[in-house]
Amino acid sequence: MSLELAFLVVYFLAMAGIGFWAMKRGQSDSEGYLLGGRSLGPGVTALRLQSSSMSGYMFMGAGSLGYTQGYFGMWYALGDLGGGILNLSVLGRRMRKLSQILGSITSIEYLEHRYPSKWIRLIAAPVALFCMFFYVLAQFIAGGRGLEMVTGVSFPLALAIAIGVIVLYTFLGGYLAVAYTDFVQAIIMVIGMVWILIATLIAIGGFTAGNEAVGQINPNLLTMWGADLGFQGQWGVILGALLVFSIGYMGWPHVVVSHMAMKKPSVARTAGAYSMIFNLLFIPGPYLVGMFALLLLPNLANPEIAIFEVADAVLPSFAVGIVMAAIMAAIMSTADALLLQAGTIAGQDIYARFINRKMTDGQMVWVSRITVLLLAVIGYVIAAFDPPAVAAVVIFSTTVLGSAFVPAYVCAVWWKKANTVGAISSMIAGTVVSVGWQLSGLPDSTGIDPMVTGILASTIAMIVGSLASQRNHPVPEHIARALEETAKVGPIPARMLMNQDAYLAAQAEVAARHE
Repeated sequence: MSLELAFLVVYFLAMAGIGFWAMKRGQSDSEGYLLGGRSLGPGVTALRLQSSSMSGYMFMGAGSLGYTQGYFGMWYALGDLGGGILNLSVLGRRMRKLSQILGSITSIEYLEHRYPSKWIRLIAAPVALFCMFFYVLAQFIAGGRGLEMVTGVSFPLALAIAIGVIVLYTFLGGYLAVAYTDFVQAIIMVIGMVWILIATLIAIGGFTAGNEAVGQINPNLLTMWGADLGFQGQWGVILGALLVFSIGYMGWPHVVVSHMAMKKPSVARTAGAYSMIFNLLFIPGPYLVGMFALLLLPNLANPEIAIFEVADAVLPSFAVGIVMAAIMAAIMSTADALLLQAGTIAGQDIYARFINRKMTDGQMVWVSRITVLLLAVIGYVIAAFDPPAVAAVVIFSTTVLGSAFVPAYVCAVWWKKANTVGAISSMIAGTVVSVGWQLSGLPDSTGIDPMVTGILASTIAMIVGSLASQRNHPVPEHIARALEETAKVGPIPARMLMNQDAYLAAQAEVAARHE
């Protein structure tokens, strides 16, 4: 067995071991399985949030963008750098408090509790499930490609192994397993990325020499306007690149659920500092390595494997194994979060809410697990026989998620007048506009990214819908009281937690009136 393969085997066994450990901790009730019992500290919260949002895109899409477009990819990196601290600062503390006061245990259920109507969940759950499936499909493809290269086995077999490991620990341990594996994987990601970047810079003679050599190939690559300067003045495209991984991922249900799982609201502040440190160390690397791969691998047929190939070229065998584990960590940490959240939506937000309201916690956990298995099987079939490009799938699915949900999540804690009509209008407008804009080819003809139009449409719809319907659909009293408490710094008062049943009863009554 090669050293690269040995490292991966040890890594996979360690991730599976965390899954078994989480299962033995007895997280069998819904809050335990879906939120880890709201027990996570700042380190795990920050690195779980960051690693679950990075994905295989960073090692395949980002590398490909650097290889083909040079420093243009840094627009995405700039948006991503502050994404974590922005997410935790805007949503973290407030979402943690409001979700517990309202008794929410999933990120979609939280939206219905804040905007009481069954239509919130009927719209939000399918949109989220649809986007998450394609997002996780991209992770499966990336994982299969990485294992195929390291092990030499066929892509279908490599894909099956990658999916099998991810599904195993997600299936067994729920959120706790996902959180702690993501924490470990984030550390591996940073070590691997920093290592490969340093080795690449040494191989090309340093940063300055590398830039000069890239400039000789194509000086346009040293600008932020693309290889043929095609993005010069295209501020609509650039704004979309900045938004998708900064503002956009405040609307990703599998990411914002991290806020709900924090041990206490004050965890958000420290977690924000940790996330910024992680981002500074990790994010620029894939784009830079991808661009400098032009010097080491000038005739690369598939730019999406640029980082894989560079690692193999510049690192000793034992280090390649660690870097490959880092690449798999980026892929798996996003895939597990997506699978768990997809299972949650199917089990808690669709089946338990609309099909079997008398379902027990144990039954809900099993519905979630079965959904994880079904998505894995369907994803395998599609990825094995007709794999699409990873970067395109990731950017499309994350754009739709951000467009559909950012105003709903942000206004939930920051705007007291945000109501059910506004939230429904916002989710529909964001989804329809972002998808329609992309499918109609308007980004090419107008130079405006779907994320820009999608966010703009959903924000306007939220404001207009809420203000126009204040008289007929006022924000319920119990939610207004909860929002007043959410705005305060400090722990949730015991009286509000003791009265939670009363809040939930009032909430159920309001929801019933809207059905």
